[in-house]
Amino acid sequence: MSASVSAPRVGVWLIGARGSVATTVVAGCAALTAGLHPPTGLVTETPAFADSGLPALASLVFGGHDTVDCPLPKRAEALAAGGVLPPGLPTAVEAELAAADREIRPGGPLPGDARDEEELITAFAADIQDFVRRHGLARAVVVNVASTEPAATGTALPPSSLYAAAALRAGCPYVNFTPSTGLHHPALAAPATVSGLPYAGRDGKTGQTLLRSVLGPMFAQRALAVRAWSGTNLLGGGDGAALADPDAAAAKNAGKERVLADTLGTVPEGEVHIDDVPVLGDWKTAWDHIAFDGFLGARMILQTTWQGCDSALAAPLILDLARLTARAHERGLTGPLSELGFYFKDPVGEGPAALGEQYAALVGFAERLRGAVQGAVERTEGDR
Repeated sequence: MSASVSAPRVGVWLIGARGSVATTVVAGCAALTAGLHPPTGLVTETPAFADSGLPALASLVFGGHDTVDCPLPKRAEALAAGGVLPPGLPTAVEAELAAADREIRPGGPLPGDARDEEELITAFAADIQDFVRRHGLARAVVVNVASTEPAATGTALPPSSLYAAAALRAGCPYVNFTPSTGLHHPALAAPATVSGLPYAGRDGKTGQTLLRSVLGPMFAQRALAVRAWSGTNLLGGGDGAALADPDAAAAKNAGKERVLADTLGTVPEGEVHIDDVPVLGDWKTAWDHIAFDGFLGARMILQTTWQGCDSALAAPLILDLARLTARAHERGLTGPLSELGFYFKDPVGEGPAALGEQYAALVGFAERLRGAVQGAVERTEGDR
């Protein structure tokens, strides 16, 4: 009988590690590992991903960067008070939240920070490498879940790109779950290629755009002419405050418009408005008004309303992406992971925009990973 070997541990380094999404990720992973809640919303826990060699949820170790100092246990209590986390969960997983909080390092640049870009990248990369070394991790995935920043202009690297550059330097795969620039900055194109690391992004598809990626193909496939598609988003919390900046809102809306252009073949009239409503906290309402023509020019309207909790929608996707990207890195895959477009408004690489086609590509990716696992088992059995 061979001695049992514990599964290697995998790091998840969160940019914006004390925000609502990151806190929900850490608390949720702890709750699932302890069997306190079912894995609702985790695509990687469905049968299509069984035996794909993904790291177990129990093997994930969390850390990250942030510019705020509110401890994760306190942040979790606030989320529970707002109905984002179940009552009592912050207490039940307080040890896991505290452990993750101890691994959060100061981010930046903060006002008055005199460090230049190179010094910031070096410092951030050193934090990540120290995290991997101290915990004896097999690898770590860097995931950006920070608030949306305005689109980058000029040659200077925005904060999201500084963190992305640090991920490359630390030898870690990178996932951008936000509309922020990240690896999309021209100065990082060559380093990303040379690094040989897998990466994915950008801008997680959790609500209004998720619905658009389903409805857009429906209109196109039924030969219905969409005349106008307008939308409104009401949201609070940190994202609502960040998106009150017109430049940040423009970066967010670009992905929403791109989904319609890709699925309809044209951009219909209409705009998306984003309004900051602080009293909503982590909850959001998205409303779409779609005007379309039917047979013989009959004019019709479809209206949809999506009400949801942003952190609860995003957190399982973050866990999915961390596991899939870590496995891709283990397999030696490099460059843009276009098969993960299912999760994003503005996916890297080439791939379909319709959700059904994206899901098929994702399942194919899981089969690709599973084939590697089965091959390893067959070789082992053949050596006996």
